[in-house]
Amino acid sequence: MTDGGRTEAVVTGAGVLHALADDLAGFAAALRAGRSAVRAAGERGEPGAPDGAPPAGARLDHFSLADWAARLLPDDPGTVARLRGVAGRAALPARTAACAALAAVRDAGLRASDLDGAALIVAGNNLALSHQAEAVRTFATRPGRLRPSYALTHMDTDTVGVVSEVTGVNGEGWTAGAASASGTVAVILGSRLVRSGEAPVCLVVAPATELSAVELRAFRDSGAMADTDGAAEPWRLCRPFDRRRRGFVYGQGAAAVVLESAQHAGRRGARVRARVAGHGQRLDGRRGTAPDALGQAAALRAALAHAGVAPRDVDYVNAHGTGSVAGDAAEARALLDVFGPDRHALVNSTKPLLGHCLTSAGLLELVATLLQMREGFRHGNPNTEQPLEEGLPLVGRTAVPGAVRTALCHSVAFSGINAAVVLRS
Repeated sequence: MTDGGRTEAVVTGAGVLHALADDLAGFAAALRAGRSAVRAAGERGEPGAPDGAPPAGARLDHFSLADWAARLLPDDPGTVARLRGVAGRAALPARTAACAALAAVRDAGLRASDLDGAALIVAGNNLALSHQAEAVRTFATRPGRLRPSYALTHMDTDTVGVVSEVTGVNGEGWTAGAASASGTVAVILGSRLVRSGEAPVCLVVAPATELSAVELRAFRDSGAMADTDGAAEPWRLCRPFDRRRRGFVYGQGAAAVVLESAQHAGRRGARVRARVAGHGQRLDGRRGTAPDALGQAAALRAALAHAGVAPRDVDYVNAHGTGSVAGDAAEARALLDVFGPDRHALVNSTKPLLGHCLTSAGLLELVATLLQMREGFRHGNPNTEQPLEEGLPLVGRTAVPGAVRTALCHSVAFSGINAAVVLRS
């Protein structure tokens, strides 16, 4: 299939790693049930919050490469050995990216020959900040204990090397940093590679981001991150599009998708999860953290126009929806402006269930959208009790069944980065 003479990009595989679930079936079930992975520090055996860290979040504190491999790769000892040998001593972003990437490659049914010449895009920037902070602390007190491998492990590009070696992807590859829009922007870039014919397959991976106590404290003190007054249960802290919203809740997770040309997928008889029908990205043209509804609306309109889709044809919008006081208000205005009076598309945000996973948020939420399209539901917004805008067609507090043929995924980032992707079944 082609789109105006160009090769069409399709999604043939996906992988996910999160405290909510580390396999697609479990992830879909948790979304449908409206289950949240947000926990208080110290709850269910989690360690207490370090100085400056938030009192609640959806963290990967207990992630183990060996345990993941034993559960997800029980029939492939060769890959397990390679994974542990290559990623075992890498920083958390590289380890989680390797796992999500392997899961997506297996889900797509790709063989080694299919990956020869495939491209790799790693979404995100400043991924291993906690790893870097720990190295600085070690060097300050015991400089002789600093590992020489830190010369490699502190770099975002270490994740490129780790994923390339464990999967066998050997075409072009790089990192794509766009802050909280990184996952969505990486999908846009991967789709362009496939549509242009430069790569028949592109593996897009978004690693878990690890912030240090410094960044967490800055987010918290700036008012961007939700704090608790002791009255609200931790899982209720993230309230997208609710009048009582108070900021985002930190999350950690990784995701990956396999993008292919429709021809390549057809030749090997691959199952197609969805078509990447179109995408759009726009800048606000200014530095800072303040959101701009006009820039967001421009990105949304560009994605719809590129896909050749009218607003009335969209069944579902997976919104950025962090629970930010200013951010949600701006996004609601943008959505109301773009979709106008004919608001057929139901809107939700996945962040009450996942937390805000920062640079991997867009890709995790795109995988969540793929699963809802496949299984015919839109998950609930369990914490939205007093809607910010009565005209915004939110899903509601529980899942809504129904076919999702066309979906739009929306991401926003500091420094005025707005991005959107249209998926069609």
